[in-house]
Amino acid sequence: MTNTHGSLGHLHVLVSGASVAGPALALNLARYGARVTVVERAPDLRGGGFAVDFRGHVHRRVLTGMGIWEEIHAHQTHMGPQSVVDADGSPRVELPAQLMSGDVEIFRGELARIMYERTADRVEYVFGDSIAALTETPDGVEVAFERGAPRRFDLVVGADGLHSNTRRLVFGDESRYLRFFHHYVAGFPVPNHLGLDRRGLLYSEPGRCVGISNYDGAPDRAGALLVFRSEQLSYDRRDTDAQKRILAERFAGMGWETPQVLKALEATDDLYFDAIAQIHVDRLAKGRVALLGDAGYGATMGGMGTGVAIVGAYVLAGELALAGGDHRTAFAEYDSRITGFAKGCQKISGNAGPFFAPPTERRIRSRDRMYRLLSSRLLGGFFKRLTEKAATDIELRDYPA
Repeated sequence: MTNTHGSLGHLHVLVSGASVAGPALALNLARYGARVTVVERAPDLRGGGFAVDFRGHVHRRVLTGMGIWEEIHAHQTHMGPQSVVDADGSPRVELPAQLMSGDVEIFRGELARIMYERTADRVEYVFGDSIAALTETPDGVEVAFERGAPRRFDLVVGADGLHSNTRRLVFGDESRYLRFFHHYVAGFPVPNHLGLDRRGLLYSEPGRCVGISNYDGAPDRAGALLVFRSEQLSYDRRDTDAQKRILAERFAGMGWETPQVLKALEATDDLYFDAIAQIHVDRLAKGRVALLGDAGYGATMGGMGTGVAIVGAYVLAGELALAGGDHRTAFAEYDSRITGFAKGCQKISGNAGPFFAPPTERRIRSRDRMYRLLSSRLLGGFFKRLTEKAATDIELRDYPA
């Protein structure tokens, strides 16, 4: 299955997932002429979601190569600093914008839309369906879908998130790969009753944290972030009411603006809830199937997951182009080049839960003292370099134009 160096016109690739990693790979593969089909379980492109950021020269080079660097800047959040506050709302420490938001920040849904619109005329998107079974043959992969008719593809890439269906079908049960970090996180829209303008406030009590942020300057809306320390819970990921009950119980009696936030939780139909966890697989490809983004090296928060997914998509497509479509060579190079980079970013995310929800009052005070020091002018430049180190710890090859 090799072809002219740089040309992938002979390849038909199925990508599972249309959040960020999937459209990023579709965009990169389409640049090399590949036929791409993206299948997504949701009925349409999902908007909203948390804000995601990019930092350092590697992210910039990749996004520039994809042709979306300037458009991301045109739709960035312009988020300002975030403050850790006491129960009465008085500030304890201010966290600079660059610490929390990188060089440029954009809503996940807006980023997905940009990449979707860049590819919609040359990539086939199939919404409201998902892969039911995969059977590899000597010259391709036979794919059965939950709704659509069976089809054959040359390669399949699972870009379907932390709880990847593709990974389960080909690599085995999620329990083999998911590492739980003793915290859960939730996010949902709330009224902007504090009148925030591109600012965020965080309030912590031992083992739990509530944050309210306004990223886009809209006077009427904001977003809530809830983080709590916990043993691993058993719940249905599709049962929103059960997740609301868990959150209401865990945050009952908490101070600051928590009662207002819980009132908004009751009414919302747009809830994100998941464990703070990481995915660690032994290898990123098996036969003609590869894993990309959170499906292969995910971290719920704090691990620059979007940046790693974008870089991974760029490298995977580039290696396929360099190898002329030879998936054995390309997948091996992709695995070799991305695994160490992804693990370096994952190391940072292990601290996300304790940062937001330290287990004791003493740890809360210690966190505040440390970030007060790191946010000072004296150490600001050093801390910026420290946060960029993982994001830039990869040597990108020169891929075909």
